[in-house]
Amino acid sequence: MRLLRLLGWSVVAVVVSAWLALVEVFWLPWRVGGVPVPISLLVAVVGNLLLVDAARRLSGSRLVAVLPAVVWLAVALTGTMRRPEGDLLLPGGDAATQAVTLGFLLVGVVAAAFAVGRALGAAPVRPAGAGSGSGGAR
Repeated sequence: MRLLRLLGWSVVAVVVSAWLALVEVFWLPWRVGGVPVPISLLVAVVGNLLLVDAARRLSGSRLVAVLPAVVWLAVALTGTMRRPEGDLLLPGGDAATQAVTLGFLLVGVVAAAFAVGRALGAAPVRPAGAGSGSGGAR
């Protein structure tokens, strides 16, 4: 039963982190009046910190806690590669766009590394719903 629970939390962690990273990548070129709005930077930091911590607390596994950070990094780095059609999700462009793109990658990786370090160094957590429910041993 524990293996199924870990597998379920792993799937949830991977899907949520992949979705969030993809949304962040698509928000990067967002501009208001020609000025870049770096909302992706804030969401990358908060999302990586919260997803890693939530995965650790809910699953009780340090391995599952690392998954959101790895998936975020994979999606973000995939956005920097040109597709065969010539599409590029994280383009260079002008200096402001380059700064926002590099800032996104930098703060996202730093936040993910910090969250993973905190999760790996923390004491083991019993996952939600674990235990017999009898109120303790007698």
